[in-house]
Amino acid sequence: MHERLIAKFPEFTLITDRQIRDKTVAAFLDALGTGGWTLDDLDRIPFTLLIPNCQISLLTHMRSVVQTAIKTVEVLESFYNQYYRIDRDVLLSGAILHDVGKLMEYAETEKGFVKSQMGKIMRHPFSGAALALKHGLPAEVQHIIATHAHEGDDGYRTPASVIVHHADFVNFEPLRDLLK
Repeated sequence: MHERLIAKFPEFTLITDRQIRDKTVAAFLDALGTGGWTLDDLDRIPFTLLIPNCQISLLTHMRSVVQTAIKTVEVLESFYNQYYRIDRDVLLSGAILHDVGKLMEYAETEKGFVKSQMGKIMRHPFSGAALALKHGLPAEVQHIIATHAHEGDDGYRTPASVIVHHADFVNFEPLRDLLK
């Protein structure tokens, strides 16, 4: 299953630290199993339930957020290189896993995709951060996952978390308005 996940989500291979990459893959596969999903479901699960009948998959959204975050860091480092030293592996792991909790937050019924029982009481930033902790990922990765959504708005965000937060919303807000 590991190889099939990498084939569907090649951004995992951008993580150069083997331990972080392996733990990121393990956390992702754990969420998939806990939610009762298969790898093929990643192409069907909508990236949001806030857009009715959303046709953009969770996988597409996650990959786009990772790519947006990478490009953002490249630009910021090119202009502000004396200030920016982002740990790319931490950024990549956090960006890849930012919405992994949705695999536990969502369920599929005969009426379509809905909030799961867990999702009704715990949003994906919390379950995703807990999963990252369970798999021994660095606190900085957990922080990115926990603070990428509105739950992080009133607290501190590391520079990597700010980047993933904005990459996520750049990929959400225009689509929300276009797909209404």
